[in-house]
Amino acid sequence: MKLTPHKRLFIALATALTFSLLSACGGETTVADGGIRGTGSSVGPVSGFGSVFVNGVKFKTDGNVASDDGINSESQLVEGMILRVQGAWRNDNTGNADRVEYDDSLRGELKVIKAWDPVTRTAKISILGQIVRIDAQTVVKGKMVEQLANDDFVRMSGWRLLNGEFRASYLGLLTPASQADFENFNMVELEGNVSNLSTSQRTFSIGTQLVNYEGAKFKGVEIEDLARQMAVEVEGNLVEGVLRANEIQPDDFRRYSHDMDTDIEFVGPVASVFDRASSTFMINGIMVKVTSDTRFDDGIRNTSGLVKGLLIQVDGTFVSYGMVEAKEVSLREADVEIEGGITSSIDYERRQLAVGGALVQLTPLTIITDDDGEQRLTLANLEANFALEVEGIERVNNKGNAFVEALKIEQDDDAADNEFELTGRVSKMSNDNVWVLGVKMRITNATEFDDTSKAELQNLVDSKKRPRVEVVYESRGYDNYFITEIELDEPD
Repeated sequence: MKLTPHKRLFIALATALTFSLLSACGGETTVADGGIRGTGSSVGPVSGFGSVFVNGVKFKTDGNVASDDGINSESQLVEGMILRVQGAWRNDNTGNADRVEYDDSLRGELKVIKAWDPVTRTAKISILGQIVRIDAQTVVKGKMVEQLANDDFVRMSGWRLLNGEFRASYLGLLTPASQADFENFNMVELEGNVSNLSTSQRTFSIGTQLVNYEGAKFKGVEIEDLARQMAVEVEGNLVEGVLRANEIQPDDFRRYSHDMDTDIEFVGPVASVFDRASSTFMINGIMVKVTSDTRFDDGIRNTSGLVKGLLIQVDGTFVSYGMVEAKEVSLREADVEIEGGITSSIDYERRQLAVGGALVQLTPLTIITDDDGEQRLTLANLEANFALEVEGIERVNNKGNAFVEALKIEQDDDAADNEFELTGRVSKMSNDNVWVLGVKMRITNATEFDDTSKAELQNLVDSKKRPRVEVVYESRGYDNYFITEIELDEPD
């Protein structure tokens, strides 16, 4: 087993909340009347079904999905796909959807730039010349992520970063089983800023991809917009390396409603650091205004925690075109990882289980998936004796005990054994005992220290620095865990 490092700094929750009390806002509790909390749009990755879960809210739908990408019904949706749900949601974290929309960010053959690295748990590919970054929170379907190969045909749902690259929330391969879910008329899709416009040749470029727009249908875009290097979405077919466009429309920024005084909940990576003069920052092309009434999660605490690239959720209200006044800012980026088998019975009522001795709490935001299959998994599927990979947030309950709020649980195809890995912060160290994520582990003469020592680790703990470590450990009987390898880890 190899050590797996940290992703980015995340949050600590004040109390251990059950499934019914956790909200998309990172811990807002319900009220007795279940009154309306928001009316407008909720944009984020789908995390569950039986209705549709988006941003922690269970939306009741009619089963239909508006899309021109071959996805027409809720049954075709997959965890990780970014949806726009138009409707209303309540304080009890349920809502009614008037409309559910899905749109691919990119669709086409991929090229592997950097293969999946099991240590950093990242990969980098390109689709139609656009760079796409894959991480441990990306849901990959149709093939194991480490098996991705050149010319695999995929659809990608994600966020475009400020530098033009994408961060993938979902990556799905075209397979015989998923063939019917792909749009044959517009087989490929590309998004980005227009460049090198030639009205005489009826062509322009997006990145390195040449687009011929002769005969294309324009939807919400005019030829004049292309000259302004507008960001657009192009759908069509590749013919001898040229994308022959059938449809051209505005890019994914149209996911976000611009009606004054409507509410919005949306997820994305921070695009710019907080500007103190204007009290704003950028995310997904939206300017977010922070006021004295804006609430922050414990892990961010204030605007200094708005690090570029960090995945967050903003709940707020549109106050002008492209500007949202934030009511709450919370994080959606994992800061802990655990790999191994289940070490306790599943508590279905509380939606809890233990992996490697660490308590794992499921919430409406938790995605349960496998490493290559097409089927939808539920909590009951985790009863099987397979290893799990948990990406989540370190929380602390009202008794001071650490646990993990899971963002993604992936069921591996390998059988579970008595060896585990985790990445987290040391909360306590006494003699040869170390506590990480609430798990008590023992240092032995056989423990290997990498880039640190027992004395250095003790000094860091004594200085209240809560050092972040990667640990490989094994079970030798009930709740007896022994460290085989440990090293310091720094946030990426």
